[in-house]
Amino acid sequence: MAKATKKQALGRGLSALLQESSSVISASDKNADKVVGSIIEIELDLIDVNPYQPRTYFDEESLRELASSIRELGVIQPITVRKIDKDKFQLVSGERRFRASKLIGNKTVPAYIRLANDQEMLEMALVENIQRKNLDPIEVALSYQRLIDEIQLTQEELSTRVGKKRSTVTNYLRLLKLDPILQTGMRDGFISMGHGRAMINVENTEDQLAIYEKILREKLSVRQTEDLVKSLKSATVVKPKKKQVPAFIKSSIKDISEYFGHKIDVSVSTNGKGKISIPFHSEEDFNRIKNLLK
Repeated sequence: MAKATKKQALGRGLSALLQESSSVISASDKNADKVVGSIIEIELDLIDVNPYQPRTYFDEESLRELASSIRELGVIQPITVRKIDKDKFQLVSGERRFRASKLIGNKTVPAYIRLANDQEMLEMALVENIQRKNLDPIEVALSYQRLIDEIQLTQEELSTRVGKKRSTVTNYLRLLKLDPILQTGMRDGFISMGHGRAMINVENTEDQLAIYEKILREKLSVRQTEDLVKSLKSATVVKPKKKQVPAFIKSSIKDISEYFGHKIDVSVSTNGKGKISIPFHSEEDFNRIKNLLK
């Protein structure tokens, strides 16, 4: 019988432990102003969602699975909130646990109370978002970029905050240089981060898209993509040598350019024939040059 009672207590999760503790503080207690730094049981209706939450999509199936787990075992890890008024709190992290608790009709949720200003709220939400396991590479890269832009962090500081090597942070950020079509392909799972990294040094957008289409069409591996990019970069394009302008023309180009007020261009073909190109910048400029030719 004792064993069954113990199992039931565990099944109620952290809420059960809080309720059985003599030091539990309720959000509505007269000591509510002293709750910062404590884990307490808070009514869900007293909690507002985090306006700085970078993640706007929550998978419904995953949320239902979490709700089922909470119904069975309770909330194992408390959410984090900040106190914004006497009986009002704002979610810092743990929105999935918050939503799942509401989904099964729970009235309260265990929460850790902390102090945080708006900038810290954004930073904590972004860092928690980054630490999730199911983010795609572009979501991670965008979160890194927001931390740099909005919190004014250097890449070195960012790597410390998120617990990643500086080179790892840099590799993610470089993905944002890729064409948006490639970024979308990475987000949708058509190509991996490895494919994206292989194409970062391809500067021409058309070349990037051509490689992307080839990856999809031929199901290229990351290694094959790297080899394809190397062959593209090593391919030399032989440009036709420009015909040297004869000396008698060279000596006159400066004088003619000064006469027309523009730098003229002279091209000569192999048979000795050529043409003079005179640029103009407006209708007025064209009429000026036309009058000079009369």
